[in-house]
Amino acid sequence: MKRLAVAVACLLATSAGAWAQEPFNVAVPVTNLATLFTGLYGPSGLIVDSLATLPGEQPHTAHFTSAFQADFTQFNTALVGQLVTLPRPSPASGFTFHFDPTLGVFERSTESFGPILAERADTIGAGRLSFGFAFQRFSFDSIEGLDMGRIPAVFTHDDAALRGGREDVVTTVNAIDAQVSQFTTFVTVGVTDWFDIALAVPVVSTSITVVSDATIKRIGTVNELTHFFRQATGEVGNRRLFTAEGSASGLGDLVIRAKATVSRRAHSGIGVGVDVRLPTGREMDLLGTGAAGVQPFAVWSGTFGRISPHVNAGYQWNGSSVLAGDPAAGVAEDLPDQVTWVAGADVHVNRRLTVAFDVLGRYMIDTRRLARQDFHALDGKTVFPNIGFTTDSFSAWSGAAGLKFNPFGQVLVDLNLLFKLDERGLRDKVTPLIGVEYAF
Repeated sequence: MKRLAVAVACLLATSAGAWAQEPFNVAVPVTNLATLFTGLYGPSGLIVDSLATLPGEQPHTAHFTSAFQADFTQFNTALVGQLVTLPRPSPASGFTFHFDPTLGVFERSTESFGPILAERADTIGAGRLSFGFAFQRFSFDSIEGLDMGRIPAVFTHDDAALRGGREDVVTTVNAIDAQVSQFTTFVTVGVTDWFDIALAVPVVSTSITVVSDATIKRIGTVNELTHFFRQATGEVGNRRLFTAEGSASGLGDLVIRAKATVSRRAHSGIGVGVDVRLPTGREMDLLGTGAAGVQPFAVWSGTFGRISPHVNAGYQWNGSSVLAGDPAAGVAEDLPDQVTWVAGADVHVNRRLTVAFDVLGRYMIDTRRLARQDFHALDGKTVFPNIGFTTDSFSAWSGAAGLKFNPFGQVLVDLNLLFKLDERGLRDKVTPLIGVEYAF
Protein backbone atom coordinates (compact mmCIF):
# COMPACT_ATOMS: atom_id res chain seq x y z
CA MET A 1 0.00 0.00 0.00
CA LYS A 2 2.86 2.31 0.88
CA ARG A 3 4.54 1.59 -2.47
CA LEU A 4 1.29 2.37 -4.30
CA ALA A 5 0.99 5.71 -2.50
CA VAL A 6 4.55 6.61 -3.44
CA ALA A 7 3.93 5.66 -7.09
CA VAL A 8 0.77 7.77 -7.24
CA ALA A 9 2.60 10.72 -5.65
CA CYS A 10 5.40 10.45 -8.20
CA LEU A 11 2.90 10.32 -11.07
CA LEU A 12 1.08 13.42 -9.81
CA ALA A 13 4.35 15.31 -9.31
CA THR A 14 5.53 14.40 -12.81
CA SER A 15 2.18 15.40 -14.33
CA ALA A 16 2.10 18.71 -12.46
CA GLY A 17 5.52 19.56 -13.86
CA ALA A 18 4.42 18.65 -17.36
CA TRP A 19 1.35 20.89 -17.13
CA ALA A 20 3.61 23.86 -16.44
CA GLN A 21 5.74 23.20 -19.52
CA GLU A 22 5.37 24.92 -22.84
CA PRO A 23 2.74 23.14 -24.99
CA PHE A 24 3.87 20.82 -27.77
CA ASN A 25 3.50 22.47 -31.18
CA VAL A 26 2.11 20.22 -33.92
CA ALA A 27 2.64 21.49 -37.47
CA VAL A 28 0.01 20.12 -39.85
CA PRO A 29 0.98 19.73 -43.54
CA VAL A 30 -1.18 21.75 -45.93
CA THR A 31 -2.02 20.57 -49.45
CA ASN A 32 -4.03 23.65 -50.44
CA LEU A 33 -5.22 26.82 -48.77
CA ALA A 34 -8.95 26.15 -49.22
CA THR A 35 -8.83 23.20 -46.80
CA LEU A 36 -6.41 24.76 -44.32
CA PHE A 37 -9.05 25.22 -41.61
CA THR A 38 -10.71 21.82 -41.98
CA GLY A 39 -7.29 20.14 -41.91
CA LEU A 40 -5.85 22.24 -39.07
CA TYR A 41 -5.94 19.40 -36.52
CA GLY A 42 -5.06 16.59 -38.90
CA PRO A 43 -7.11 14.28 -41.13
CA SER A 44 -9.23 12.97 -38.21
CA GLY A 45 -9.96 16.33 -36.58
CA LEU A 46 -9.18 17.31 -33.00
CA ILE A 47 -8.43 14.11 -31.07
CA VAL A 48 -6.94 14.20 -27.58
CA ASP A 49 -4.99 11.37 -26.00
CA SER A 50 -6.67 9.09 -23.45
CA LEU A 51 -5.72 6.12 -21.33
CA ALA A 52 -9.27 5.56 -20.11
CA THR A 53 -11.27 2.53 -21.27
CA LEU A 54 -14.96 2.08 -21.86
CA PRO A 55 -16.99 -0.80 -20.36
CA GLY A 56 -15.77 -4.13 -21.73
CA GLU A 57 -12.16 -2.83 -21.85
CA GLN A 58 -12.82 -0.98 -25.13
CA PRO A 59 -10.25 1.73 -25.88
CA HIS A 60 -11.48 5.31 -25.53
CA THR A 61 -11.09 7.65 -28.49
CA ALA A 62 -11.60 11.25 -27.46
CA HIS A 63 -12.79 13.12 -30.54
CA PHE A 64 -13.87 16.78 -30.21
CA THR A 65 -15.74 18.86 -32.78
CA SER A 66 -16.52 22.55 -33.27
CA ALA A 67 -18.19 24.95 -35.68
CA PHE A 68 -14.79 26.64 -36.06
CA GLN A 69 -13.35 23.67 -37.92
CA ALA A 70 -16.55 22.65 -39.68
CA ASP A 71 -17.83 26.07 -40.78
CA PHE A 72 -14.86 28.41 -40.87
CA THR A 73 -14.42 27.72 -44.57
CA GLN A 74 -16.68 30.79 -44.94
CA PHE A 75 -13.38 32.64 -44.44
CA ASN A 76 -12.40 31.42 -47.93
CA THR A 77 -15.48 33.02 -49.47
CA ALA A 78 -14.90 36.26 -47.57
CA LEU A 79 -11.26 36.44 -48.63
CA VAL A 80 -11.72 35.86 -52.37
CA GLY A 81 -14.82 38.04 -52.24
CA GLN A 82 -12.58 40.93 -51.20
CA LEU A 83 -10.32 40.34 -54.18
CA VAL A 84 -13.05 40.29 -56.83
CA THR A 85 -15.30 43.06 -55.48
CA LEU A 86 -12.74 45.71 -54.67
CA PRO A 87 -13.09 48.39 -57.40
CA ARG A 88 -10.05 48.32 -59.63
CA PRO A 89 -8.47 51.49 -60.98
CA SER A 90 -9.15 51.74 -64.70
CA PRO A 91 -6.52 53.34 -66.96
CA ALA A 92 -9.39 54.81 -68.98
CA SER A 93 -10.33 57.01 -66.04
CA GLY A 94 -7.08 58.96 -66.29
CA PHE A 95 -6.90 60.50 -69.76
CA THR A 96 -10.14 60.72 -71.72
CA PHE A 97 -10.58 62.24 -75.17
CA HIS A 98 -13.30 63.21 -77.63
CA PHE A 99 -13.06 64.04 -81.31
CA ASP A 100 -13.64 67.68 -82.29
CA PRO A 101 -15.00 67.58 -85.88
CA THR A 102 -14.52 71.33 -86.38
CA LEU A 103 -10.78 71.01 -85.74
CA GLY A 104 -10.36 67.40 -86.91
CA VAL A 105 -8.35 66.46 -83.79
CA PHE A 106 -8.81 64.68 -80.46
CA GLU A 107 -9.02 66.88 -77.39
CA ARG A 108 -8.98 66.15 -73.67
CA SER A 109 -12.59 65.79 -72.56
CA THR A 110 -11.81 66.48 -68.88
CA GLU A 111 -9.17 68.42 -66.98
CA SER A 112 -9.33 66.15 -63.96
CA PHE A 113 -7.57 62.78 -64.10
CA GLY A 114 -10.65 61.17 -62.57
CA PRO A 115 -11.29 58.85 -59.63
CA ILE A 116 -9.06 55.96 -58.56
CA LEU A 117 -11.42 53.27 -57.25
CA ALA A 118 -14.46 54.32 -59.24
CA GLU A 119 -15.62 54.91 -62.80
CA ARG A 120 -16.79 58.06 -64.54
CA ALA A 121 -19.12 58.25 -67.51
CA ASP A 122 -16.44 59.35 -70.01
CA THR A 123 -14.78 56.77 -72.24
CA ILE A 124 -11.19 56.88 -73.45
CA GLY A 125 -12.04 57.92 -77.01
CA ALA A 126 -12.10 56.27 -80.44
CA GLY A 127 -8.83 54.63 -81.43
CA ARG A 128 -7.15 55.47 -78.14
CA LEU A 129 -5.25 52.90 -76.09
CA SER A 130 -4.16 52.91 -72.48
CA PHE A 131 -2.51 50.44 -70.17
CA GLY A 132 -1.25 50.39 -66.63
CA PHE A 133 -0.74 48.37 -63.50
CA ALA A 134 -1.69 48.60 -59.85
CA PHE A 135 -0.34 46.88 -56.74
CA GLN A 136 -2.55 46.32 -53.69
CA ARG A 137 -1.57 44.79 -50.35
CA PHE A 138 -4.15 43.28 -47.98
CA SER A 139 -3.36 42.39 -44.38
CA PHE A 140 -6.65 41.31 -42.82
CA ASP A 141 -6.93 42.14 -39.12
CA SER A 142 -10.57 41.54 -38.15
CA ILE A 143 -13.61 39.47 -39.07
CA GLU A 144 -17.03 40.61 -37.89
CA GLY A 145 -15.31 42.86 -35.35
CA LEU A 146 -13.23 40.04 -33.84
CA ASP A 147 -9.46 40.41 -33.66
CA MET A 148 -7.97 37.94 -36.14
CA GLY A 149 -5.23 37.25 -33.62
CA ARG A 150 -7.64 36.01 -30.92
CA ILE A 151 -10.66 34.13 -32.26
CA PRO A 152 -12.19 31.86 -29.58
CA ALA A 153 -13.72 28.46 -30.36
CA VAL A 154 -14.96 25.68 -28.09
CA PHE A 155 -14.74 22.01 -29.08
CA THR A 156 -17.18 19.56 -27.50
CA HIS A 157 -16.78 15.81 -27.02
CA ASP A 158 -18.70 13.57 -29.41
CA ASP A 159 -21.87 12.24 -27.79
CA ALA A 160 -21.55 14.97 -25.15
CA ALA A 161 -25.17 14.39 -24.05
CA LEU A 162 -24.00 11.18 -22.34
CA ARG A 163 -22.42 13.40 -19.67
CA GLY A 164 -19.57 12.14 -17.48
CA GLY A 165 -16.22 12.43 -19.25
CA ARG A 166 -18.01 13.72 -22.33
CA GLU A 167 -18.75 16.94 -20.46
CA ASP A 168 -15.09 17.93 -20.91
CA VAL A 169 -14.41 20.53 -23.58
CA VAL A 170 -11.37 21.87 -25.40
CA THR A 171 -11.15 25.64 -25.61
CA THR A 172 -9.03 27.20 -28.33
CA VAL A 173 -7.66 30.66 -29.07
CA ASN A 174 -6.91 30.94 -32.77
CA ALA A 175 -4.52 33.40 -34.41
CA ILE A 176 -4.99 33.87 -38.17
CA ASP A 177 -2.45 35.76 -40.26
CA ALA A 178 -3.79 36.31 -43.79
CA GLN A 179 -1.74 38.31 -46.28
CA VAL A 180 -2.72 38.89 -49.91
CA SER A 181 -0.86 40.83 -52.58
CA GLN A 182 -2.50 41.61 -55.92
CA PHE A 183 -0.68 42.96 -58.95
CA THR A 184 -3.12 43.86 -61.74
CA THR A 185 -2.34 44.84 -65.31
CA PHE A 186 -4.96 46.80 -67.29
CA VAL A 187 -5.47 47.41 -70.98
CA THR A 188 -8.24 49.64 -72.35
CA VAL A 189 -9.12 50.15 -76.03
CA GLY A 190 -11.42 52.86 -77.33
CA VAL A 191 -13.64 51.24 -79.96
CA THR A 192 -15.70 54.35 -80.72
CA ASP A 193 -15.97 57.83 -79.28
CA TRP A 194 -18.54 56.51 -76.79
CA PHE A 195 -17.60 52.84 -76.26
CA ASP A 196 -14.49 51.11 -74.91
CA ILE A 197 -13.39 47.65 -73.76
CA ALA A 198 -10.92 46.87 -70.98
CA LEU A 199 -9.15 43.76 -69.69
CA ALA A 200 -7.83 43.33 -66.14
CA VAL A 201 -5.26 40.57 -65.51
CA PRO A 202 -4.48 40.08 -61.80
CA VAL A 203 -1.58 38.08 -60.39
CA VAL A 204 -2.31 37.12 -56.79
CA SER A 205 -0.10 35.93 -53.94
CA THR A 206 -1.89 34.54 -50.86
CA SER A 207 -0.31 33.49 -47.57
CA ILE A 208 -2.21 32.16 -44.52
CA THR A 209 -0.91 30.96 -41.16
CA VAL A 210 -3.19 29.62 -38.41
CA VAL A 211 -2.04 28.84 -34.87
CA SER A 212 -4.62 27.19 -32.60
CA ASP A 213 -3.81 27.15 -28.87
CA ALA A 214 -5.93 24.30 -27.46
CA THR A 215 -6.55 23.71 -23.74
CA ILE A 216 -8.48 20.81 -22.17
CA LYS A 217 -11.09 22.01 -19.66
CA ARG A 218 -12.19 19.34 -17.17
CA ILE A 219 -15.90 19.73 -16.59
CA GLY A 220 -16.85 16.10 -16.01
CA THR A 221 -13.54 14.42 -15.10
CA VAL A 222 -10.80 14.73 -12.50
CA ASN A 223 -8.35 12.11 -13.77
CA GLU A 224 -5.92 13.80 -16.13
CA LEU A 225 -5.34 10.51 -17.97
CA THR A 226 -8.94 10.51 -19.24
CA HIS A 227 -8.24 13.40 -21.61
CA PHE A 228 -4.75 14.82 -22.16
CA PHE A 229 -2.25 15.93 -24.77
CA ARG A 230 0.93 13.88 -25.03
CA GLN A 231 3.93 16.21 -24.90
CA ALA A 232 7.15 15.93 -26.91
CA THR A 233 8.83 14.41 -23.84
CA GLY A 234 6.16 11.72 -23.57
CA GLU A 235 4.61 13.30 -20.50
CA VAL A 236 0.98 14.42 -20.24
CA GLY A 237 -0.32 17.98 -20.43
CA ASN A 238 -3.49 19.96 -20.98
CA ARG A 239 -2.30 22.24 -23.84
CA ARG A 240 -1.16 21.80 -27.40
CA LEU A 241 -0.48 24.19 -30.27
CA PHE A 242 -1.64 23.27 -33.76
CA THR A 243 -0.08 25.18 -36.65
CA ALA A 244 -0.97 25.15 -40.33
CA GLU A 245 0.45 27.47 -42.94
CA GLY A 246 0.59 27.71 -46.68
CA SER A 247 1.06 30.12 -49.56
CA ALA A 248 0.33 30.22 -53.26
CA SER A 249 0.89 32.57 -56.18
CA GLY A 250 -0.52 32.67 -59.66
CA LEU A 251 -3.06 34.11 -62.06
CA GLY A 252 -6.26 35.45 -60.49
CA ASP A 253 -9.69 35.82 -62.10
CA LEU A 254 -9.62 37.76 -65.37
CA VAL A 255 -12.15 40.58 -65.76
CA ILE A 256 -13.42 41.89 -69.10
CA ARG A 257 -15.16 45.26 -68.96
CA ALA A 258 -17.30 46.97 -71.60
CA LYS A 259 -18.45 50.54 -70.97
CA ALA A 260 -20.49 52.99 -73.00
CA THR A 261 -21.37 56.66 -72.57
CA VAL A 262 -25.11 56.85 -73.18
CA SER A 263 -25.70 60.51 -72.38
CA ARG A 264 -23.54 63.64 -72.52
CA ARG A 265 -24.54 67.08 -71.38
CA ALA A 266 -22.65 70.30 -70.75
CA HIS A 267 -21.54 69.38 -67.24
CA SER A 268 -22.47 65.71 -66.75
CA GLY A 269 -22.84 62.34 -68.37
CA ILE A 270 -24.25 58.86 -67.82
CA GLY A 271 -22.49 55.62 -68.61
CA VAL A 272 -23.40 51.95 -68.41
CA GLY A 273 -21.20 48.89 -68.53
CA VAL A 274 -20.71 45.29 -67.55
CA ASP A 275 -17.88 43.34 -65.93
CA VAL A 276 -17.53 39.68 -66.86
CA ARG A 277 -15.34 37.68 -64.46
CA LEU A 278 -13.70 34.50 -65.73
CA PRO A 279 -12.75 31.84 -63.13
CA THR A 280 -9.10 31.59 -64.20
CA GLY A 281 -7.63 31.71 -60.67
CA ARG A 282 -7.08 28.45 -58.76
CA GLU A 283 -9.83 28.52 -56.15
CA MET A 284 -8.29 25.74 -54.04
CA ASP A 285 -5.30 28.04 -53.52
CA LEU A 286 -7.55 31.08 -52.88
CA LEU A 287 -6.28 32.85 -55.96
CA GLY A 288 -9.74 33.14 -57.51
CA THR A 289 -13.40 32.47 -56.84
CA GLY A 290 -13.80 29.32 -58.94
CA ALA A 291 -17.03 30.80 -60.30
CA ALA A 292 -17.98 32.98 -63.24
CA GLY A 293 -19.53 36.35 -62.42
CA VAL A 294 -21.37 39.12 -64.22
CA GLN A 295 -21.75 42.65 -62.89
CA PRO A 296 -23.73 45.26 -64.84
CA PHE A 297 -23.22 48.79 -63.56
CA ALA A 298 -24.29 52.38 -64.14
CA VAL A 299 -22.26 55.57 -63.74
CA TRP A 300 -23.15 59.21 -63.35
CA SER A 301 -20.41 61.84 -63.29
CA GLY A 302 -20.20 65.58 -63.69
CA THR A 303 -17.79 68.51 -63.68
CA PHE A 304 -18.50 71.73 -61.83
CA GLY A 305 -15.47 73.95 -61.84
CA ARG A 306 -12.58 72.07 -60.25
CA ILE A 307 -14.82 69.45 -58.59
CA SER A 308 -16.02 66.36 -60.45
CA PRO A 309 -18.51 64.23 -58.47
CA HIS A 310 -19.37 60.66 -59.47
CA VAL A 311 -21.73 57.87 -58.44
CA ASN A 312 -21.45 54.17 -59.39
CA ALA A 313 -23.90 51.34 -58.71
CA GLY A 314 -23.84 47.69 -59.75
CA TYR A 315 -25.16 44.23 -59.05
CA GLN A 316 -22.87 41.21 -59.15
CA TRP A 317 -24.27 37.78 -60.01
CA ASN A 318 -22.02 34.86 -59.07
CA GLY A 319 -21.99 31.22 -60.07
CA SER A 320 -21.28 28.24 -57.85
CA SER A 321 -17.93 27.40 -56.29
CA VAL A 322 -16.53 24.86 -53.84
CA LEU A 323 -15.35 27.80 -51.74
CA ALA A 324 -18.99 28.51 -50.85
CA GLY A 325 -19.64 24.82 -50.21
CA ASP A 326 -17.26 22.14 -48.96
CA PRO A 327 -13.77 22.41 -50.50
CA ALA A 328 -12.58 19.17 -48.89
CA ALA A 329 -15.48 17.17 -50.35
CA GLY A 330 -15.59 19.10 -53.63
CA VAL A 331 -19.22 20.16 -53.06
CA ALA A 332 -20.06 23.50 -54.71
CA GLU A 333 -22.68 26.07 -53.73
CA ASP A 334 -23.59 29.50 -55.06
CA LEU A 335 -21.32 32.35 -54.08
CA PRO A 336 -23.32 35.19 -52.51
CA ASP A 337 -24.50 37.90 -54.89
CA GLN A 338 -23.60 41.49 -54.07
CA VAL A 339 -24.85 45.00 -54.62
CA THR A 340 -22.00 47.52 -54.92
CA TRP A 341 -21.92 51.30 -54.95
CA VAL A 342 -19.43 54.16 -54.86
CA ALA A 343 -19.96 57.86 -54.31
CA GLY A 344 -17.24 60.48 -54.30
CA ALA A 345 -15.47 63.30 -56.07
CA ASP A 346 -12.15 64.09 -57.67
CA VAL A 347 -10.70 67.58 -57.45
CA HIS A 348 -8.58 69.17 -60.19
CA VAL A 349 -5.83 70.83 -58.09
CA ASN A 350 -3.66 71.87 -61.04
CA ARG A 351 -2.70 70.57 -64.46
CA ARG A 352 -0.52 67.83 -62.93
CA LEU A 353 -2.44 66.80 -59.81
CA THR A 354 -5.88 65.43 -59.01
CA VAL A 355 -7.00 64.26 -55.57
CA ALA A 356 -9.88 61.82 -55.14
CA PHE A 357 -12.18 60.84 -52.28
CA ASP A 358 -14.71 58.01 -52.23
CA VAL A 359 -17.14 56.17 -49.98
CA LEU A 360 -17.62 52.57 -51.08
CA GLY A 361 -20.31 50.11 -50.06
CA ARG A 362 -21.11 46.44 -50.55
CA TYR A 363 -24.31 44.61 -49.66
CA MET A 364 -23.72 40.88 -49.33
CA ILE A 365 -26.85 38.80 -49.90
CA ASP A 366 -27.50 35.63 -47.86
CA THR A 367 -23.91 34.91 -46.90
CA ARG A 368 -22.37 32.97 -44.02
CA ARG A 369 -21.49 35.18 -41.06
CA LEU A 370 -19.49 34.65 -37.91
CA ALA A 371 -20.98 35.72 -34.57
CA ARG A 372 -19.46 35.97 -31.09
CA GLN A 373 -21.41 33.97 -28.49
CA ASP A 374 -21.06 32.33 -25.09
CA PHE A 375 -20.70 28.58 -24.64
CA HIS A 376 -22.46 27.18 -21.58
CA ALA A 377 -20.96 23.92 -20.35
CA LEU A 378 -23.14 20.98 -19.31
CA ASP A 379 -22.43 21.62 -15.62
CA GLY A 380 -24.75 24.62 -15.90
CA LYS A 381 -22.29 27.15 -14.52
CA THR A 382 -19.12 27.26 -16.62
CA VAL A 383 -19.09 29.71 -19.54
CA PHE A 384 -16.45 30.09 -22.28
CA PRO A 385 -16.22 32.57 -25.20
CA ASN A 386 -17.11 30.93 -28.51
CA ILE A 387 -18.14 31.62 -32.09
CA GLY A 388 -21.08 30.44 -34.16
CA PHE A 389 -22.31 30.92 -37.71
CA THR A 390 -25.50 32.27 -39.25
CA THR A 391 -26.73 33.07 -42.76
CA ASP A 392 -27.54 36.73 -43.16
CA SER A 393 -27.31 39.76 -45.45
CA PHE A 394 -25.23 42.77 -44.47
CA SER A 395 -23.63 45.94 -45.77
CA ALA A 396 -19.99 46.95 -45.37
CA TRP A 397 -18.62 50.47 -45.82
CA SER A 398 -15.15 51.71 -46.70
CA GLY A 399 -13.53 55.04 -47.40
CA ALA A 400 -10.76 55.92 -49.85
CA ALA A 401 -8.43 58.86 -50.37
CA GLY A 402 -5.73 59.22 -52.99
CA LEU A 403 -4.12 61.25 -55.69
CA LYS A 404 -3.15 61.06 -59.35
CA PHE A 405 0.05 62.78 -60.37
CA ASN A 406 1.19 63.51 -63.92
CA PRO A 407 5.01 63.65 -63.85
CA PHE A 408 5.39 63.98 -67.63
CA GLY A 409 3.64 63.31 -70.92
CA GLN A 410 0.57 61.11 -70.55
CA VAL A 411 1.88 59.12 -67.61
CA LEU A 412 -0.03 59.04 -64.33
CA VAL A 413 1.10 57.79 -60.94
CA ASP A 414 -1.73 56.65 -58.63
CA LEU A 415 -1.47 56.53 -54.84
CA ASN A 416 -4.45 55.52 -52.71
CA LEU A 417 -5.43 54.31 -49.24
CA LEU A 418 -8.60 52.27 -48.72
CA PHE A 419 -9.77 52.09 -45.10
CA LYS A 420 -12.64 50.42 -43.30
CA LEU A 421 -15.56 52.41 -41.90
CA ASP A 422 -17.19 49.54 -40.01
CA GLU A 423 -16.40 46.06 -38.70
CA ARG A 424 -18.77 43.91 -40.75
CA GLY A 425 -17.26 41.07 -42.75
CA LEU A 426 -13.57 40.34 -43.28
CA ARG A 427 -11.71 43.63 -43.06
CA ASP A 428 -8.31 45.16 -43.60
CA LYS A 429 -7.70 48.28 -41.56
CA VAL A 430 -5.86 50.03 -44.40
CA THR A 431 -5.17 48.75 -47.93
CA PRO A 432 -2.51 50.71 -49.84
CA LEU A 433 -2.44 50.98 -53.63
CA ILE A 434 0.23 52.22 -56.00
CA GLY A 435 -0.23 52.27 -59.75
CA VAL A 436 0.97 53.70 -63.05
CA GLU A 437 -1.14 54.54 -66.11
CA TYR A 438 -0.17 55.49 -69.63
CA ALA A 439 -2.45 56.54 -72.50
CA PHE A 440 -1.66 57.15 -76.17
